[in-house]
Amino acid sequence: MEAIRPVYAAYPHAPNKSRLQWLIADAVYPAAARALRGGPIPFPLPFVMSLFRFAAWVAATCASAAFFAPAFAASKPGANSIQSAELLAHTRVLASDAFEGRGPGTPGEEKTVRYLTEQFRGFGLQPGMPDGSWTQDVPILGVKSEVQFTLGGEALVFPQDYVGWSPEPGTTATVPATDLVFVGYGISAPEYGWDDFKGVDVRGKTVVILINDPPIPDPTDATKLDATQFGGPAMTYYGRWTYKFEEAGRRGAAAALIIHETKPAAYPWFVVVNSWGRERFDLESDHAPKSKVAGWLSLERAQKLFAANGTTYEAMKVAALKRDFRPVPLKEKAAFTAQNRSRSVKSKNVLAKLTGREAKLRDEWVVITAHWDHLGRNSELAGDQIFNGAADNAIGTAGLLELAEAFARAPRAPKRSVLFLSVTAEEQGLLGAAHYVAQPPYPLAKTVANLNMDGANQWGRTRDIRQIGRGASTLDAILDAAAKSQKRAVLPDAHPERGMFYRSDHFEFMKGGVPALYLKSGDEYLGKPAGYGESKVNQYIDRDYHKVSDEVKPDWDLSGAVEDLRLIHDLAWRIAEQRRPPQWKPGSEFKAVRDAQLK
Repeated sequence: MEAIRPVYAAYPHAPNKSRLQWLIADAVYPAAARALRGGPIPFPLPFVMSLFRFAAWVAATCASAAFFAPAFAASKPGANSIQSAELLAHTRVLASDAFEGRGPGTPGEEKTVRYLTEQFRGFGLQPGMPDGSWTQDVPILGVKSEVQFTLGGEALVFPQDYVGWSPEPGTTATVPATDLVFVGYGISAPEYGWDDFKGVDVRGKTVVILINDPPIPDPTDATKLDATQFGGPAMTYYGRWTYKFEEAGRRGAAAALIIHETKPAAYPWFVVVNSWGRERFDLESDHAPKSKVAGWLSLERAQKLFAANGTTYEAMKVAALKRDFRPVPLKEKAAFTAQNRSRSVKSKNVLAKLTGREAKLRDEWVVITAHWDHLGRNSELAGDQIFNGAADNAIGTAGLLELAEAFARAPRAPKRSVLFLSVTAEEQGLLGAAHYVAQPPYPLAKTVANLNMDGANQWGRTRDIRQIGRGASTLDAILDAAAKSQKRAVLPDAHPERGMFYRSDHFEFMKGGVPALYLKSGDEYLGKPAGYGESKVNQYIDRDYHKVSDEVKPDWDLSGAVEDLRLIHDLAWRIAEQRRPPQWKPGSEFKAVRDAQLK
């Protein structure tokens, strides 16, 4: 017994054991337990000592509450701090008229950045930048264009017929009368054997382009789309307006016009007017080739254009579906004059961090994002001039604050570090996220995951939740486990044809090789009829999306938003705790970027 006492004393959690610990020790290693009580030892002393070391560890571990808790369990005090009242209060502040629509480069930005910083500081979090500051400068160039557009000698009417802008910082951008060419979907996709340009030189010309991907019918079932071509029903990046303008710029087109159509665009014409008919921003670091003028042509005006060329819009759409389609010259000439006012702005990403507790993992990061910006104020409007952006994205930013406070309230930090990142200029083309990824304060190779929030559920609790871009990474399994703890199901994107996958900040992280996840409200609302959620989303798009009417509504029920935020909290905690970081699945287009980072 005396020989064992030094070993016994070396384990401060072992002496004077509780009844539970002795029961465990007796059950696991009775010889070691008897030795500690002075009984006979039937085995060699070194062997008994090794058994005791293990038994003492088992006893101490089992005696702690953590042993009985689920693996990677999130902090309950933190999760319980996420409440509807606080979420609504933050949303009301951010969406108030005092914040003037949170436009980049406006007094509304200054107020927003100040509010976010004060909240993060009040939670006890640390400044998120390595130099000890709360913000990351995002240099952007703003251009306000007044574009005159003449088509076939006729002066078109803004915004009834078109919306246009020029990315050029000079005072005037001129596109003299140019040839007009219909280029179908404006896509060059070698992996699909698809080329709408067929070698036709469009330099110095104005190209007219269809929105979205070619909806190619399934050869075995004409009621479905061919899943092997452009994602079938799911929009690919080739269908996004960003790609179409980029491709036109790469090919030297003087001007590029996308024909708007509500269903394939996934938003009505007024969204185009309110989003693109005002000051537009680009990153100052973006030196990619661009057309002098870019814009949208209304469906009604496009129909007149094709009728004047002896055909119809529908006939041209059918022609553009064929693999052997070739660009079609149109008889009209297009001319543009843009009067531009430009300014340089140092907008801000706002960052706060919680340093991980484990030395080996604290230099790895889980990044949680929500964009703070919206469309600002339009002084040219009569009546209400402020685009408050309550649902887009004051409530998502409020959710980020609630999550930050929840993590700050935890009794201890998770193993990995967590970065709370509110980005700027999402509405301008994910600019704040793109800048962060291009100039990351913390290496992307050490960024294990991004969880993005854009909007939140305003209509009550659901039995499910929607994951945008499901199937790309092992984040799916972690999300499934977290949702199961809430007795909820995870469903894929209900409308992949709308291209939501490419329309928020997670996409920039994915392009940067970081596994990312973007959740949207579920469909099956408790106590509501089937289709309730779908009807509310469609109602929001029709009535409020990118309109001055996007304000806090008196009938909001944020119980579902709270449940979703607690799910994201649990998910983020699990990612920050588990040893193996999320991985891209084989076949993901983003896996190669990650593999190169980790070499």
